[in-house]
Amino acid sequence: MSSTIGDDKGNVFRDYIWGEDGVSERIKKLKYFNYGNDLKLILLQFYINPISYTLDNLKEIENYRKKEKSIGISIVVDDQNFFSLSNNLRNKFLHNSILQKTDLLTEVINIKGLDTNIVSLNNDLKLILDTI
Repeated sequence: MSSTIGDDKGNVFRDYIWGEDGVSERIKKLKYFNYGNDLKLILLQFYINPISYTLDNLKEIENYRKKEKSIGISIVVDDQNFFSLSNNLRNKFLHNSILQKTDLLTEVINIKGLDTNIVSLNNDLKLILDTI
């Protein structure tokens, strides 16, 4: 079975997220209970080269899921902001994108009255991501 360009890009991207030194390994160090009890999971949803229909209907931040105590954050990954860049710039893009999106959580946390200490979470996340 031959691979496609999409498969190749997906494999490249996966290494940055789930690879030996990927973002997921670093973020695992954060424990939700250190920041409050209302938000247990922030789902980083990466969209690799999404079609225009998907882009047009994508929410930056999804609604808070009270039952799951979770919220989804969408990050678009494409040729311009990731695949055409050097390794260092790819890591910077991921770092900046994640921090920018978690900054947007402040509004949701305030509106929903969640007990999440987003300032502390963002500070810890920045320290972890700065090591990439």
